[in-house]
Amino acid sequence: MSNATDPLSADPERPPQAYGAIDLGTNNCRLLVARPYGGGFRVVDSFSRIVRLGEGVAAEGRLSEDAIKRTLNALKVCSAKLKSIGALRVRSIATEACRRAENGPEFLIRVKEEAGLDLEAISSQEEAELTLAGCVPLLDQMRPHALVFDIGGGSTEVVWIDTLHPDGPRAVDVISLPHGVVTLTEDFAGRTNVGEAYAE
Repeated sequence: MSNATDPLSADPERPPQAYGAIDLGTNNCRLLVARPYGGGFRVVDSFSRIVRLGEGVAAEGRLSEDAIKRTLNALKVCSAKLKSIGALRVRSIATEACRRAENGPEFLIRVKEEAGLDLEAISSQEEAELTLAGCVPLLDQMRPHALVFDIGGGSTEVVWIDTLHPDGPRAVDVISLPHGVVTLTEDFAGRTNVGEAYAE
């Protein structure tokens, strides 16, 4: 498909460079690849797989070998897609499971060696800031404040936002709670959708 109408493409026969983003959470591994188009971006490829990287971390304090293998397989798919498209720049981040696990740093080394990806374990503060950046178009600019919840597999970030800041919406305060869909499910032995366990 020609990109002749794309104002950011210098050569109408050659598509603009692609950019990639990988978000490795406690439960999911997600990839998004996009190219500049007009005033924004056009998604050219994506991938999502439930890997349950954080399975058992709350109890054991470590990433299990089974979880690591599942995750590495998904990350290898991401790496292959990025190479086939020829992404110019890639940002790969990991969240709560890697922050909490004592073998998180060793896992990041394996990701580099086996999948060829520079995966970065980011802080809960940066995770909240990235969440805010993604939510900005959804905020009601007529209201002075907003409250954003980012519920993940291993943690939940709650962000109090000043929507009227002169430089655009800004986080006034952030709280990171060590509870997510994976940790709650494990805490209640899978009984999070019925009866008293759900209420608790």
